[in-house]
Amino acid sequence: MRTEILENLTKLALLPKESLPSSARQIALFSLFDWLVVGWAGRNEPVARIMRSYVTSEGGHEVASMFGGGKVPARAAALVNGTISHALDYDDTHFGHIGHLSVGILPAAIAVAEETGASAANVADAFLVGAEAAVRLGMAFGRKHYLRGFHQTATAGAFGATIAAGRLYGLDQAQLRNALSVVATRASGLKSQFGTMGKPYNAGVSASNGVECAGLAKLGFISCDDGIAGPQGFIDTHSDEPDFAVWWQNLPPETFLFEDIKYKLHACCHGTHAMIEAFTTLLASNKISPDRVKSINLRVNPRWLGVCDIKKPRTGLEVKFSYVWLAGMVFHGIDTSADASYIDGLCANLGLVDFANKITIEGDSTVSDTATHGVLETTDGQNLFPSFDISARLNSTVVETGLRKKARGLIGEITANRYWSIVSNLDRVGADALTSMIRE
Repeated sequence: MRTEILENLTKLALLPKESLPSSARQIALFSLFDWLVVGWAGRNEPVARIMRSYVTSEGGHEVASMFGGGKVPARAAALVNGTISHALDYDDTHFGHIGHLSVGILPAAIAVAEETGASAANVADAFLVGAEAAVRLGMAFGRKHYLRGFHQTATAGAFGATIAAGRLYGLDQAQLRNALSVVATRASGLKSQFGTMGKPYNAGVSASNGVECAGLAKLGFISCDDGIAGPQGFIDTHSDEPDFAVWWQNLPPETFLFEDIKYKLHACCHGTHAMIEAFTTLLASNKISPDRVKSINLRVNPRWLGVCDIKKPRTGLEVKFSYVWLAGMVFHGIDTSADASYIDGLCANLGLVDFANKITIEGDSTVSDTATHGVLETTDGQNLFPSFDISARLNSTVVETGLRKKARGLIGEITANRYWSIVSNLDRVGADALTSMIRE
């Protein structure tokens, strides 16, 4: 069964356009729109300036665009754009894959498309098959891969980025096998970087690795027979309890697991969104001031405890990974959807400090990754039970409405509407329409 993984990956990479389901492709367009928005919004972040400065100092052929302006080699553009688009941590998440898909794969696809002159529609198709590969590999690596500290945005994502880049480079099946086997020795990323510039850098590394390894294979680079599932390959060395069932059940094009992707409507770690929605829903029907809260006990899936349970954040960025501070923001009416809310001063806000001391967070393996359940006790002895699960698949109208609202808040109504007009008519524009937006 494990010997079929590499073969199935190459088949997925080479699926003809007409085999891609319209429902999955529509969601790929949502991801493309969302990625352009969060990338443009993050173009002036400190990490963005550092990355652009670093790659431009190296020089090279100016073939691919960077967020914030300028052109550099395709591999360098993928590194920069992957990092910048994840700088705000406001991009999509797939909970089966346990990672962010667009930031680790789309930068590779767009950089190669600009290099090769591929169409914008081909970018969307390449991203879709690359994302599906990353999802299935992430699931095959198993949850212990993530719990050990690997950041699957960069590990499984690098394989997806390689497929996206390889499809656009026009690699054949043998070349794809070499590209995927060699990226197995490059794929890397650690959760220890969360809360620092190292986390978005992981996304950039994923995209850069994909461009590099697909480019090497295009030139005739030969790798081992199977760097993924072969002896001492990526699975053997990085996964304690791999799950191979995902590679023989419901394979594409019949089923695209990518369609379960979720979009962030709050500018913080996706693991906290169920909690935020639980409290938002509760407060909509129960007017509870922060001083009326005596205690809150929250139950979350244990895997989130090592991700978004920073008890005493020191920066606005760390607040994005702090259950207790984000809970306080909801109760104090601080907008969690606005990235501008996450300033360093929040960490010293006495109201949030006091509120954080009222909250306990408990890991509970019976709670799904996408849910939060809790008990809130008021000072007058009332018990309330905030609960929410974000796993439900939303219809396309709801997703579009939410993403366009988010875009207006991040980049302004005029720019957001222009971006949507281009992405929603992708089959009629060239890749230059996308790259011109990136360079703005």
